[in-house]
Amino acid sequence: MAETTRLAQRAMAFVLAGGRGSRLKELTDTRVKPAVYFGGKTRIIDFALSNALNSGIRRMAVATQYKAHSLIRHCQRGWNFFRAERNEFLDILPASQRMDESMWYRGTADAVTQNIDIVDSYGIDYVVVLAGDHIYKMDYEVMLRQHVESGADVTVGCLTVPRESASAFGVMAVDVDSRITSFLEKPADPPATPEDPTKALASMGIYVFRWDFLRALLLADSEDTNSSHDFGHDLIPEIVKNGKAVAHRFDDSCVRAPGAPSYWRDVGTIDAFWEANIDLTDFTPELDLWDTSWPIWTYSESVPPAKFIHDEKDRRGVAISSMVSGGCIISGTEVRNSLLFTNVHTNSYAVLDHSVMLPHVVVNRSARLRKCVVDRGVVIPRGLVVGEDPIEDARFFRVTEKGTTLITRPMIAAWEAAQ
Repeated sequence: MAETTRLAQRAMAFVLAGGRGSRLKELTDTRVKPAVYFGGKTRIIDFALSNALNSGIRRMAVATQYKAHSLIRHCQRGWNFFRAERNEFLDILPASQRMDESMWYRGTADAVTQNIDIVDSYGIDYVVVLAGDHIYKMDYEVMLRQHVESGADVTVGCLTVPRESASAFGVMAVDVDSRITSFLEKPADPPATPEDPTKALASMGIYVFRWDFLRALLLADSEDTNSSHDFGHDLIPEIVKNGKAVAHRFDDSCVRAPGAPSYWRDVGTIDAFWEANIDLTDFTPELDLWDTSWPIWTYSESVPPAKFIHDEKDRRGVAISSMVSGGCIISGTEVRNSLLFTNVHTNSYAVLDHSVMLPHVVVNRSARLRKCVVDRGVVIPRGLVVGEDPIEDARFFRVTEKGTTLITRPMIAAWEAAQ
């Protein structure tokens, strides 16, 4: 398709970024899930926004609600390069009771409904509705093209997953033409795909609509007192029943190296968050952050290069099979299979093993951390050992069923008070 006819140029991305992400526990005590750090220097929301930008979409809106300051500040600092005079922009749409003084966003669909006048002002033909809290690389132009060619009222992005694990998702039953015949929320017996009885199609929370169609649907839904005003619970089932809903397979638009598997992660639990970050330290990670043809854009601080100092027995600044961001100082510390965000400083005789260190963490001398997630700004006390005795760790820190330990500043304060 010629550049001048790209559908992305006639579309906007509406990113839903208001959910807390309560399964991330204390990691979302001060920030919404899309604002949680990921991958050494980015935030989770950067993936949806970067996919939109790389797809050719230059009109975006981000709807925020829960503890949005960190997210808003990140978008203002990292995504402020749009030029309004070229009809490109990123608008931040906090829940601000614009329609009623007693109403915040009542659901995902209502977040769009309350901003209909703003979307109208964009002068677009298509809306790509995105969840702002997943890790993946996808070309939305491919999905837009399928939407137009199929004549669908809505096109739903779908993951192909094993049937036995599909019960955790909203699942689509489709015919041989990918038309959705039913939408089932977390079914005990998920319907199989027509081409493979062992696979099922799970909703990604990505939807494409013509704006005029969606606008009328939202206004009707806003008047329905029985509706929860949610895309997955209300609008999509309504279209499946009375309109034309079509499934778009993520495999068709996933951006990846030739022969590589499709990559999509919901890092919604401490274990999933830890695992997805640590996976990036693999020799050839499934998520390619080094692909300059599809970069993940973000706010980049001006920091010096990482520095490694000391070369003595048991006091050697080294990082093995790890990712170390700018501004880090690894002073006499052994770092293995770990991911360190910007401006992490470690001190002599410390050991970090399979740990994720968020920005501005300080690890003092002789501390040993194994399989940990350490929140932003935590100062690890001298000699603290975590990850070797889960029962002792659980007295002060959050230890998951899979043995990942989360450490936050209030937890460290409680530990120090008990010493």
